[in-house]
Amino acid sequence: MSGSPSSSSASEDEDEGIDSYRKGGYHAVRIGDSFSGGRYIAQRKLGWGEFSTVWLAYDTRSSEFVALKIQKSAPQFAQAALHEIEVLSAIADGDPSNSKYVVRLIDHFKHTGPNGQHSCMVLEFLGDSLLRLVKYNRYKGLELDKVREICKCILIGLDYLHRELGIIHTDLKLENVLLLSTINATQDPIRSGTPPILERPEGIPNGGATTNVIEKKLKRRARRAAARISGRRASMGGVGGGAKTNRSLDGIDLKCKVVDFGSACWADKQFAQEIQTRQYRSPEVILQSGYSFSADMWSFACIAFELATGEMMFTPKGGQGFSEDEDHLAMMMELLGKIPRKIANGGARSKDYFDRYGDLKRIRRLKYGSLEKLLIDKFRFSETDALEFAKFLCPLLDFEPENRPTAQQCSQHPWLNITSQNQTEVTSESGMEKVNVGMRNLQMKAGK
Repeated sequence: MSGSPSSSSASEDEDEGIDSYRKGGYHAVRIGDSFSGGRYIAQRKLGWGEFSTVWLAYDTRSSEFVALKIQKSAPQFAQAALHEIEVLSAIADGDPSNSKYVVRLIDHFKHTGPNGQHSCMVLEFLGDSLLRLVKYNRYKGLELDKVREICKCILIGLDYLHRELGIIHTDLKLENVLLLSTINATQDPIRSGTPPILERPEGIPNGGATTNVIEKKLKRRARRAAARISGRRASMGGVGGGAKTNRSLDGIDLKCKVVDFGSACWADKQFAQEIQTRQYRSPEVILQSGYSFSADMWSFACIAFELATGEMMFTPKGGQGFSEDEDHLAMMMELLGKIPRKIANGGARSKDYFDRYGDLKRIRRLKYGSLEKLLIDKFRFSETDALEFAKFLCPLLDFEPENRPTAQQCSQHPWLNITSQNQTEVTSESGMEKVNVGMRNLQMKAGK
């Protein structure tokens, strides 16, 4: 996971390993450690990223729980933190009411430890990521009404970033959108009523963080071994072989915020040509033909699709004689139609993939389909739902970036105000897709 202020337990992901706890690397944190002159007290680890670890902390001045992001101490990480603080400060300054669905920076400072000086950011405490929500829902498609609710929040955040601040996020994905509260109430220190830890518990030795990592690794191995044994029993018809029960998302607050601005940039001050996580990457970024706010809108469409289906829209892989990039472009064309020749040949890397006619050089036989057909055939959407959802997504997936609607325009799309009933449920288990198709009707909200 990224170094975001998420409540997801670090033990549920691969840990950061002990090797990076050295000069220039992570700062070893122990529960009860204090920061910024005793203002912030570490409570438990929330997660980690390539650049940082993130901790739940208690702010003794405001009497609130916060997320404390502690950057690695090497100069390049300190420089990255300065940039992120600059972006987050602009976001906070422009949104004094904290109503734009973008994560809020509360404070920042430097902390000196055995491994060097670490830049630290204090952010509002948020809940689980949309990835955690999709996993919790067992990779089924969320009800479209719930997808709409999430999309509305993200679009408010993107409109604020793009139109008011001129900031491109550049790495929109499920991991970088967090719910305002946790799925499991016991993980939320406020809802669970957990009293704050104000001093270091007895019996935690120096190097407790490193010891903790090793213990968690051993426990995780034990859980995996138990799961393998359980899986073998289930496959032999033993206990636990029944179908998974449905999980209800009712009662979960789906309001969310855009987070993780470590790679964000101002539209007129770009740093990198290659942006975006692979599966959410736009064609203009692959072709290096220049990008702007519309690149975020492409990623947003990929997020909406993933929420509604439980699967990524594009999962390219390199093969014999062709690259991952070329496979990605082929997948885009199979779903969305042929890339216009002026777009295909308009980038610095176009000649790596396309001939002068705008055809891929190494992947010649494409199976063209449509987004609407995919939603009906694979994900068992009703024809009406598929048509309306495709009408919402397809403009965002236009190969010509300037044709894509802005976040403000997208937020006014009719699809966001439709109410659907009896959402289709799609689940894949043991490689077999099981589809439970309910009857769905569309009805406009009263007065619309």
